[in-house]
Amino acid sequence: MKSVEPIGTGPAAVKVPRATYRLQFHAGFKLRDGLELVPYLAALGVSHLYASPLLKARPGSTHGYDVCDCTQLNPELGTEADLEALVGALREHGLGLVLDIVPNHMGIGGPENAWWWDVLARGSASSLAGYFDIDWESPDPRLRGKVLLPVLGDRYERVLERGELRLVEEGGAVRLAYFDHRFPLAAGTGPEGTEAAGAGVAEVNRRPDLLDALVQKQHYRLAFWRLGDSELNYRRFFNITTLVGVRVENPRVFSDTHSRILEWCQRGWIEGLRIDHPDGLRDPQEYLERLRAAAPGAWVVVEKILEPGEALPADWPVAGTTGYDFLNWVAGLWVDPEAEAAFTEFYAQFTGEPTDPAGLVREKKRAVLRELLAAEVEQLTHLLLHLAAHRWPIRDCRRRELREAIVEWAAAFPVYRTYGQAGRSVVSAADAACLGQALAAVRHQRPDLDSGLVEFVGALLRREVRGDVETEFSLRFQQLTGPAMAKGLEDTTFYCYNRFVALNDVGGDPARFGVDPAAFHRACAQAQASWPTAMLATSTHDTKRSEDVRARLGLLSEIPRAWFAAVRRWSALNEPRRRHGWPDRNLEYLFYQTAVGAWPWPVERALAYLEKAACEAKQHTDWTRRNAAYEAALRDFVSGALGDPAFVDDLERFVAPLVGPGRLNALAQTLVKLTAPGVPDLYQGTELWELSLVDPDNRRPVDFALRRATLADVERRFPAGTVPAAADLRRLVDEAGAAKQYLICRVLRFRQGHPDLFTRGEYVPLRAVGPQAARVVAFARVLGARVAVVVVPRQLLGLGGEAGAWPVGGAVWGDTQVEVPAGCGQGAYVNVLTGETVAVEARADGGALRLAEALARFPVALLARA
Repeated sequence: MKSVEPIGTGPAAVKVPRATYRLQFHAGFKLRDGLELVPYLAALGVSHLYASPLLKARPGSTHGYDVCDCTQLNPELGTEADLEALVGALREHGLGLVLDIVPNHMGIGGPENAWWWDVLARGSASSLAGYFDIDWESPDPRLRGKVLLPVLGDRYERVLERGELRLVEEGGAVRLAYFDHRFPLAAGTGPEGTEAAGAGVAEVNRRPDLLDALVQKQHYRLAFWRLGDSELNYRRFFNITTLVGVRVENPRVFSDTHSRILEWCQRGWIEGLRIDHPDGLRDPQEYLERLRAAAPGAWVVVEKILEPGEALPADWPVAGTTGYDFLNWVAGLWVDPEAEAAFTEFYAQFTGEPTDPAGLVREKKRAVLRELLAAEVEQLTHLLLHLAAHRWPIRDCRRRELREAIVEWAAAFPVYRTYGQAGRSVVSAADAACLGQALAAVRHQRPDLDSGLVEFVGALLRREVRGDVETEFSLRFQQLTGPAMAKGLEDTTFYCYNRFVALNDVGGDPARFGVDPAAFHRACAQAQASWPTAMLATSTHDTKRSEDVRARLGLLSEIPRAWFAAVRRWSALNEPRRRHGWPDRNLEYLFYQTAVGAWPWPVERALAYLEKAACEAKQHTDWTRRNAAYEAALRDFVSGALGDPAFVDDLERFVAPLVGPGRLNALAQTLVKLTAPGVPDLYQGTELWELSLVDPDNRRPVDFALRRATLADVERRFPAGTVPAAADLRRLVDEAGAAKQYLICRVLRFRQGHPDLFTRGEYVPLRAVGPQAARVVAFARVLGARVAVVVVPRQLLGLGGEAGAWPVGGAVWGDTQVEVPAGCGQGAYVNVLTGETVAVEARADGGALRLAEALARFPVALLARA
């Protein structure tokens, strides 16, 4: 059985998955556990298991993005034989493997990363020093020729005086130890090399002066952890000092970091690659071209976050993105734009927070750049200061002015980054437009900045000023703006601007209140034309909330008055629990929205989520400056509210009529994902109803035994080729996600029989007419005589009908119809989801599909031309 449809010809033909299923591997879920799921995944209908990173990560890693050895499989996940067995089982069932890889950074912290350990021991003389993005020529004399290691819990002198830093003998070698941390000693600097000749380990440990003399001879500087954000001299992933940037732009480094992955590709074990954080790389296009040459047959997608209106660079040799752009397009279909003004007004009244998300993003990006990413800004400031000595337009600018100009330029960026290359003296039209927009914003926001300085930085970024330092500045600036956007928008603003949190997800724009179906159709048509085999996601390991939570929350936009009244009622009930105004109204509002979206919501999960939300918001507490009083007030408030029968009863009465329509929204969203241009991805566990939140909540263990049993029961009750009774299908929707699993299985089997219809078929928007036309989204996939028509409802609460069941019959849909163009054909269509035959009535200019008939037995429809 063939699992995929080859695109192209010859030995390098890329095999495009039909659908992927993401699994998170870790010590608690090993390769052997994945192997046991292969028959289930095959029965579900996916073509590829999509694995989290499998290379050796730091001990105890729960995600795998902190790879510490690129040459071997993570032993916590199993052995090479286990991986081979998994691949064999996948092949036996007609499936393949897609692997998540991490080229931008590696995990550091101890001897498990032998490359980093060697650099610490040998310094810049190490043959591996060039593997990591380290500034060995720091302007700080304390760091010249050294690497800053911000791992100490206090200032260095206090740690030394308390005797917390010491030498230990382990494995026949003497090492420097700080609690669980270990550091190598440079050759000739052990106890025998101290001022007290012949002093042993015990003697050095008793003498802070001797120990300090030994430490100063190392190729690293141990420092208080708070200095990391401001003084670090190596590139890192965002602001995480234990993830060091890797210089994969160096061909040798690329070869050594990808050796095992490419070996697995050459063996045929891996058929696809997901590239983590390409925006961190010095030259993403060069990297992707090198990867394509090394793995010509791999289906490759990139975790590129596209801002609204931004396009993936057309010359990247990839299949597309990992689907966050699609996630936000499709989720917006179930948000009513008519409610925007009301939501904005209520948010301002209830919380007192500002309602200008663009201004808030700039503010938070500035804060991130000045605090969390200060070390990266300082490195760029040093480069600009060097240029000031040789470039007269900025000769008299002070260091503070240079730093502020860099901060403002980065804060003004409308996208994650631009993609200028060292070997190219011009920027792309897209990059030029982005830089022009940023320049206009800097001029408007900071008229106090020296205009000549602002213009000079712009000229550097446009590559109009040539030179080695000039190029270095522009390339490193490109590596700064992505982390600034991610930390300022995703990890701060999305927890501060809580007007409607259904909009606050990766790649989303909280200012875009809903998506018009016409705009969605244009996005899908563009995807089919440019990136027809990109990944489509609705939930991932990084989303702020699951697809089903978003689907339920979207309903609130249809009932703003009832929602606002409930919030006021709940706030009055819980007012006695607030302590000196804490928690603030903004977080209280987030609590109520999240409770509605995720209910039932155990108090333990609620407390963990809201603690993270408060720290990410950085308004009253944060990860590095904890406000114990605020957090205690927050815990007491949440625990008290969720333990109060009056509040819980009121909350449950409000949520109850939303559960059924929310599930129907989720079914509709799922069908669109399974049939739109691209490769649908299923995140582990989401084939049933899954009301999870941001990590670690969405990485909890999945009950696969339940999912296997549910699918087996669905298969028994609804065998292929039969026409289920309407009552049976209605009961299916009310069960614990069986309808979603049923839908996925039926649609993916249809895709398996018609692969080219979805990889090469035209995307045709279909127009609805009639009394409920605004509440329908419909499109067709067309390839020659083969046609599939997709129909889903939206804004369900306005349709009326029985709560918890889908609207049926003419009483709800009336004479609402979907117009089918002449090219799609008329006559009989078979509903893939129900097995029944549905007529497309012939009209002079095509045909018409009556929704009262198409949606009578199941809430969404996939109709195939008979």
